[in-house]
Amino acid sequence: MIEQELNIYWKTVVNTIQDGVMIVDPNGTIVSVNKALMEMTGFTQGELVGRPCTSLPCDICEIARGEGSPGWCLLFSAGEIHMKRCSLRRKDGSLVHVLKNASLLKDADGKVIGAVETLTDVTDIVEKEYQIEEFRRELRAEDGFYGILGSSPPMKKLFNLIENAAHSDAPVIIFGESGTGKELVAKAIHEAGLRRDKPYVKVNCAALNEALLESELFGHVKGAFTGAYRSRRGRFEAAHQGDIFLDEIGDLPISTQVKLLRVLEEKVIERVGDNRPIPVDVRVITATNRNLEKLVKEGAFREDLFFRINVIPIHLPPLRERREDIPILAEAFFRRVKLKSGKQIKGVSKDAMALMMDYSWPGNVRELRSAFEYAFVACQGPYIEPQHFPPHILNSGPSRSSALLGSNEVVINRDEQKRIELIEALKRAGGNQSEAARILGVSRVTVWNRMKKYGIKVNKDLGV
Repeated sequence: MIEQELNIYWKTVVNTIQDGVMIVDPNGTIVSVNKALMEMTGFTQGELVGRPCTSLPCDICEIARGEGSPGWCLLFSAGEIHMKRCSLRRKDGSLVHVLKNASLLKDADGKVIGAVETLTDVTDIVEKEYQIEEFRRELRAEDGFYGILGSSPPMKKLFNLIENAAHSDAPVIIFGESGTGKELVAKAIHEAGLRRDKPYVKVNCAALNEALLESELFGHVKGAFTGAYRSRRGRFEAAHQGDIFLDEIGDLPISTQVKLLRVLEEKVIERVGDNRPIPVDVRVITATNRNLEKLVKEGAFREDLFFRINVIPIHLPPLRERREDIPILAEAFFRRVKLKSGKQIKGVSKDAMALMMDYSWPGNVRELRSAFEYAFVACQGPYIEPQHFPPHILNSGPSRSSALLGSNEVVINRDEQKRIELIEALKRAGGNQSEAARILGVSRVTVWNRMKKYGIKVNKDLGV
């Protein structure tokens, strides 16, 4: 009966719209489908018409069906479904994300003779949402410590030291080779400290000549030198009540070192061209990749300033001394560069990981990040292989780790590793999310977010 009434206009109207359309009878048997629905799901008309609507498994159908309803599902009692997001399983097993609208069909006497559903494919939108959430996770850096990644013993020791230093107001100096992340540590000290809501100002002491550096740090008054057309406050004034980070402190000229010493001892600065003291309340954080003790012996760095800034020293380990962190860093850089490049590279092979584990990384974490940016340009296949890394890394020597890693399977799939780790933690915790968070060393909110992300349900996946 329904099919006879629809045949007059079904093919000429419904097949022209982009949304999928499906009509079912009160028993849930599919009566008609349009062309868009077939293209959306991969099923033919013959594979759907006459079969139950469960032939298109929908992830909200279990919620919709209920005992004692007047029809096949709760739609027949509710009367309609409006803009309900769900997922359908295509014929090839993949998922298509749709917005579902549904209404009852009634004859002239008001008797329910079936229902019509329209399905709008929103897969692209959902994938964009996932990508945005991926960017948000990168910004939050939930698996790191204020954006610093690592779980090796040297890094755990570093994180504890940063926490302790953050709650002190004493000067901190960060020692480390180029590329080890000194700037990240300085930022972490600020964000974890008592001045987190106050200014955080950075100065690279090696980037400016002596005249410009002094003006940059302490400011100047109008007419102090050629080109000083107006007075200008310096970085120390800008950082008042907050933190100032002086990077490459070892390159600070002797004359500027004298003035910095006065700031540390007296808490006042003088602008260039002026002798009036200006009080400043600033916590000083410095960093260097040079040997300051050697510079002191050579007369290139004032000993009294060295003692004044070397109150809380923090030494950053080079990457070669924390090789167990390389997979974590590699996964993070892989994900970030993939998001930025848009390339659909699936992962990193075990041979490539073995190469990374064997290489000495003289440029440390910065060099590792650059290596991934190079690899994404060089890689045209589904996986990053050793030959996709820069030649000086590829030719650095024979791989000693390949045999230990086994076959050349993909090793970077941290999402799957996290999913497995979370399931195991929840099993050990008997399904208790707070206990699982304690086991994993993360917050309960992180556990909840990961359960949502990976679609983990306690009863279904854990049996508890």
